[in-house]
Amino acid sequence: MKRREVQASVKDEKLVVKRREQMIKGAVALFKQKGFHRTTTREIARASGFSIGTLYEYIRKKEDILYLVVDHMYDQIRERLEKDLELHKGTLESLKLSIAYYFREMAEMQEEVLVMYQEAKSLSKDALPYVLNKEIAMVGMFEEVIRNCVRNGELDLNEKQIKLAAHNLFVQGQMWGFRRWALQKAYTLDEYIESQIELLFQGMQGARTKQETGGER
Repeated sequence: MKRREVQASVKDEKLVVKRREQMIKGAVALFKQKGFHRTTTREIARASGFSIGTLYEYIRKKEDILYLVVDHMYDQIRERLEKDLELHKGTLESLKLSIAYYFREMAEMQEEVLVMYQEAKSLSKDALPYVLNKEIAMVGMFEEVIRNCVRNGELDLNEKQIKLAAHNLFVQGQMWGFRRWALQKAYTLDEYIESQIELLFQGMQGARTKQETGGER
């Protein structure tokens, strides 16, 4: 989907990027603390280091800021994954390394991820489908990693199983952020990652066994 344009009265594109980066940083801190609806544009302007008048030179309404924040977070996560996921090797070891890397990234960005999911519902009707499609594209990256393992004979999954496995590991990577208050009582982050990878692989390899035996146990 085409990126939603946020109108600015300032014509200097480099300055627009700079000011919006300041705005995003200030808004994220406030959204974590107070939530989107309880945060005012005046507070965002103050946290960003400029006046309310300057703020409105770069956005038109408060919802524009939320869109910029969520869009930026998805871009940041995707860029990190594209840089370091071992997408094309097609081995179980590369898949394990990719999963572990993703889980660590999600743990590092857990506060941002929480803001993203808590506040995304407040996006406008034209903005929400766009940012949700960006998440589907990230799930697609994991589909490709798993699919390459299937092509190399490392896994035996059909297309529906590939898609479900990708969604499972995507959500489980974010679980540390959503449930860390409980998980930290039982696991270190390393233990959590190791256990989740083990369960994921048991599920994928169990699907292969079931196919080979015709569903018999």
